[in-house]
Amino acid sequence: RYQGASGGEPRHTDKPANRIEDINGMVDYIRTYPGVNANEIGALGICGGGGYTLGAAQKDPRIKAVATISMFNSGRVRRNGFQDSQMGTIQQRLAQAAEARTFEKEGDVRLVGAMNLTDEQAKKLPFALYRNGFFYYFRTHAHPNSTFLYTQSSLMDLMNWDVDDRMAMIHQPLLMIAGDVSDTRYMTDDAFKKATGTKDKELYLVKGAQHIETYWVPKYVNEEAAKLQEFFGKYLKK
Repeated sequence: RYQGASGGEPRHTDKPANRIEDINGMVDYIRTYPGVNANEIGALGICGGGGYTLGAAQKDPRIKAVATISMFNSGRVRRNGFQDSQMGTIQQRLAQAAEARTFEKEGDVRLVGAMNLTDEQAKKLPFALYRNGFFYYFRTHAHPNSTFLYTQSSLMDLMNWDVDDRMAMIHQPLLMIAGDVSDTRYMTDDAFKKATGTKDKELYLVKGAQHIETYWVPKYVNEEAAKLQEFFGKYLKK
């Protein structure tokens, strides 16, 4: 909700509780769909959706198996910065978010996250995720309803959430896939280590793949699909 063709105001609100509740709501709906085995539902999340899918599975045992690809811990990154590079400005950014919330209640919605860059500027971004992401989201795979925008007030909720905090609540079989050279891999590694509540977990690394490449490069996607089919085939009954 609040994104793309979905409803909800203010637009681009990005709160983890809403994202996670939407996934739990999907389970509600899928369980009632004709032909679905309500006791054999799995969940797959990619990038930020991977973090929120883990959040949903932590509290929803109706999800019987959970997998992620290139999991992105949105709360950690919004709080600490990418690769924990903005630890020194947490309180400053939190104060700005609180101020934005005040203005929002008065009708002034402040948006952040815009990437108004030229191609040459994008090539000089410090992280591969952002360099590759710019061309993926704004050039080769752009969609008018897909933006990096989010309300600045949302940072109050994002910075207060971290999927790692409750990874021990994952009791379902768990598969986490990441590119072995991805600069986001640390998020998958850290969450996987903290998933101490499940006896069936696997970290699968795609050799040579960076984060964005796991979305669309055919050889990586085919490898991931085969691994997912094996995983869900093992833990979900037909």
